[in-house]
Amino acid sequence: MKTLVDLKALTLAELEDLVATWGQPRFRARQILKWVYKGVSAFEEMTDISRTFREELASRARLSNLTLSIRQESLDGTQKFRWLLEDGGSIESVLIPEEDHSTLCLSSQVGCALGCRFCLTARQGFTRNLHTAEIVNQVLAARPYAPADKPLTNLVFMGMGEPLANFDQVVRAIRQIQAPWGLHFSKRRVTVSTAGVAPLIPRLGAEVPVNLTVSLNAVDDATRSGIMPINRRYPIKQLLAACRDFPLPRHRRITFGYVLLAGVNDEPAMARELTRLLAGFRAKVNLIPCNPLPELPFAAPDLDRVWQFQEIIRQAHYPVFIRESRGRDIAAACGQLAGGRPDAFLGPRS
Repeated sequence: MKTLVDLKALTLAELEDLVATWGQPRFRARQILKWVYKGVSAFEEMTDISRTFREELASRARLSNLTLSIRQESLDGTQKFRWLLEDGGSIESVLIPEEDHSTLCLSSQVGCALGCRFCLTARQGFTRNLHTAEIVNQVLAARPYAPADKPLTNLVFMGMGEPLANFDQVVRAIRQIQAPWGLHFSKRRVTVSTAGVAPLIPRLGAEVPVNLTVSLNAVDDATRSGIMPINRRYPIKQLLAACRDFPLPRHRRITFGYVLLAGVNDEPAMARELTRLLAGFRAKVNLIPCNPLPELPFAAPDLDRVWQFQEIIRQAHYPVFIRESRGRDIAAACGQLAGGRPDAFLGPRS
């Protein structure tokens, strides 16, 4: 059987070369990609391309798509999507409405191999990396669900999987997402979150202009290794050294995420140590009270404890925010995604 080229897997230059081998002028590539990133589902919709060439495209190429398996809307307006992949696997992404725009939380892998103990995705294990087109297709598929007054403008790689463990495909997808011939997202509005694959952090910033979020979650190696096994390979000192080598644009900060787990990493002394570790960084801190689930052995600290932790960091003159957990009622909040779990959706579906 003839293999069809997935157009969403190609860069402009690659498609220009390809159409040239088909005997077409190179400008056809821009015409095609204009329609691809508008989200058309069939070649017949590419109305400024001749019928003959559209028929030829259909015989040589394809427009891959994700299949919506489940969509659920939270009381706070957050939407969670479960997408069925062509090989039968599934992933989840989350659309979060903000004051004047929407943010999409993207997945980069089917499952995750890192085993963070406070994350439900880790319970499902790792299946495979997502392809470039599967990442891009999450944006195209979710975009129509954004409210008209809150268009999709921001993307965060904070869904299922470790983005830097799928480095090549994630970087390739970001280039297509940011390119003027692609989805044309602002470089200031794409964020990659990592659990700490230290050697690839500087390389990420060298290859694509993105915001960086680092899931730190502890201030000593014993505690961090206990909740994040990746720390045994890349301990805190090595991780922070990699962050110092990240090419940070002027007037930008690295965000350090800190999931607060009651009785584990929420001591005031730990907040003071966190400020010491961040000395010299242009940094901000997002505090995320743990989103509990029956399968996970953790709870969020009392709110007074969270405020105390925040105040210690604020007194050290770092911007520090308590991140609101959106979509908790549909298991769409931080650490709750589980695309392989049919029971991970709660409440009504659509």
